[in-house]
Amino acid sequence: MNKILLLFFFSITLSCSFGQSTQFKSNPAKIDVSKDRLQIIDKNMQQWVDKKWISGGVGLILRDGKVIYHKAVGFANMEKNIPMQENNIFRIASQTKAITSLAVMMLYEEGAFLLDDPISSFIPEFSNPKVLDKFNEKDSSYTTTPAIREITIRDLLTHTSGIGYAQIGSSTAVAVYAKNGVVGGIGMKEITLAENIKRLGPLPLFHQPGEKFTYGLNTDVLGYLVEVVSGMTLDQFFQKKIFTPLGMKDTYFYLPKEKFSRLVALYSNVNGKLAEAEPTFNVNGTVYRDFPIMNLDMFSGGGGLSSTIMDYAIFLQMMLNGGEYNGVRLLSRNSVRMMTQNQIGDIDIGANKFGLGFGITTEKGSARIPTNQGTFDWGGIFATTYWVDPKEKLVGLFFQNAFPTDHGDVSERFKVLAYQAIND
Repeated sequence: MNKILLLFFFSITLSCSFGQSTQFKSNPAKIDVSKDRLQIIDKNMQQWVDKKWISGGVGLILRDGKVIYHKAVGFANMEKNIPMQENNIFRIASQTKAITSLAVMMLYEEGAFLLDDPISSFIPEFSNPKVLDKFNEKDSSYTTTPAIREITIRDLLTHTSGIGYAQIGSSTAVAVYAKNGVVGGIGMKEITLAENIKRLGPLPLFHQPGEKFTYGLNTDVLGYLVEVVSGMTLDQFFQKKIFTPLGMKDTYFYLPKEKFSRLVALYSNVNGKLAEAEPTFNVNGTVYRDFPIMNLDMFSGGGGLSSTIMDYAIFLQMMLNGGEYNGVRLLSRNSVRMMTQNQIGDIDIGANKFGLGFGITTEKGSARIPTNQGTFDWGGIFATTYWVDPKEKLVGLFFQNAFPTDHGDVSERFKVLAYQAIND
C-alpha cells in the first residue's frame, strides 16, 4: 500500500514539474505540419554542430498553441561532454527587453502613467535633457544643446529617445558613458540598476527625442521606472507579476544554486575556431561570463535574464493569445495590439519597423524571408532569437549561447526551416 501511495505522489510530482512543457504537446499532422519535413530541421541542426558552427542549441516551434517541434542538439558543455537538453538554461540578454516592456504596459493599464508622459516625472535625473553638439575624441569632452522636448515613456519603448548603448553602442556613446561610469548592464559587478540609470540621466542624448531610432539603454531606464512606480525591485516584479502567474519556473536574473548545472556554457566562434569564452572578457569593460550564477546586484531590464526555451515560449504564447495564457490575463488585447504594431512611423530602420518592445515585420520585410507581415520578434547578443507570426499562429525560437560568432545566420536559417514544414 505504501509503495502504491509513493508511486501516486511521485506521478503527481512529475505532472506538476513538467506541466508547462506537456500542456503544449500535439500531433504535428493534426495541425497541418509535415512530420517528414520537420526531419529536415533535425538534419540541419546536427550539421551546424558537426561543422562546429555551434556547440549546441535548442529549437522550439509552436503552432495553434501546440508543440510541433522541440529538439536539443550538440552540447551544453563540449569540454565536459555534457549533451544539450531541452530544459537547459540560456543567457537571453536583449530578449529581456520584451518582458520589461510588458511590465511597463501592465503598469500603464493600472493607470500609473500615460505613454507620452515625460520620464523625468518619475526619474528626475532626466529633467531638462540636452543633446550632444560637439565631441572631442581625444579626451571625450563635449558640448551640448538643449533638447526640443522631454523624453517620454513611449520614446523609451521605441528606442527613439536619443539614449545610446554603453559598451556595445557607437564609439562616441561608449566613450561618453565609460567616462561617466555608465555600463551596459550585463555581467557587471558593484553597480545597481538605480545607480546606473541615475548616472545616465544627466548625460547628453545623441539626437533629439523622437528623431531617430537608436538602440540603447532605453529599456534599462524602463526597468528602473518599473521599480520606482511599483515599489519593488525589477526581479521581484517579474517573479510576482509575470513569471509566477504564467508558470515560468526557470527564468531569473540570477539562478538559484539548484539550477546552476543547467546553465549552458558560453562559447565564441571566430575565424572558424569554436571555444569556450574566457571567464572574463572585454566589451569596452570587463564582463563576467558566468554572471547568471554570480548573484550580482544589477537587474538589467535591457539584458539581464536567463531562461529556458519553453519558459520564453510561454511568454510569447501569452502575447500571441492577446495577453492571456492558461487562464491568466496579464494584459488586454488592445495593449498587445499597440505593442505589436509600428510605433515609429516613417523613421528608417531598414525593411522593418519597431513597436513597443518588439521588432515588427513589414510587407517589405516579409519579402526577404518567410515570416509574414505583422510578425514580431527580437533576439539577444548571445545568439538567441524568437519570433511570433500571428497569421500562421506560430511561435518560433532558437537558443544557443555564443559571443562573438561567425555564424549568427543560423537563427535565420532556423526560421526558414520552420516555415518549410508547414503543410496546409
